[in-house]
Amino acid sequence: MSNQSNALRWLWLSAIVIVLDQASKFWALDALQPAGLPHPVIPGFLNWTLAFNTGAAFSFLADGAGWQRWFFVLLAVVISAVLVVWLNRTEGRDWRTALPLGLIVGGALGNLIDRLHAAQVTDFIQVYYRDWHYPVFNVADCAISVGAVLLIVFGLFAGKQTDAVR
Repeated sequence: MSNQSNALRWLWLSAIVIVLDQASKFWALDALQPAGLPHPVIPGFLNWTLAFNTGAAFSFLADGAGWQRWFFVLLAVVISAVLVVWLNRTEGRDWRTALPLGLIVGGALGNLIDRLHAAQVTDFIQVYYRDWHYPVFNVADCAISVGAVLLIVFGLFAGKQTDAVR
């Protein structure tokens, strides 16, 4: 396959995710002080609440002595590199693979920037209902989650679409 026909052009989506993620975090750091103070957006469901996470999803390994920063930096670099290679080997017209990979790469690199710059990830989106609170997250986390779900969904239904065309 020539380089012209691969899905690397979908890295534009990764770039957009990174810009949106970093811009939203810059806004959150400026507008949502002090950390931990909820700013209602949709009362009973959604707040902007500034929080910082030195761990991964759900604060996994957040209590580490600092080594986890470099572990998650390395993990983000390796995963992003593997996904870029996957994009390079994917046909350009295969948007069902390229779209989710672009989202995941953008999200991983958005959080990587935080880890390199501040040794923690800035979060600010808080979803809750009554006494139930989902862990605070950010735009990069949304991109990673949506990309992963789309990758699974498109993977599960890819065979059915191919069979229906035959």
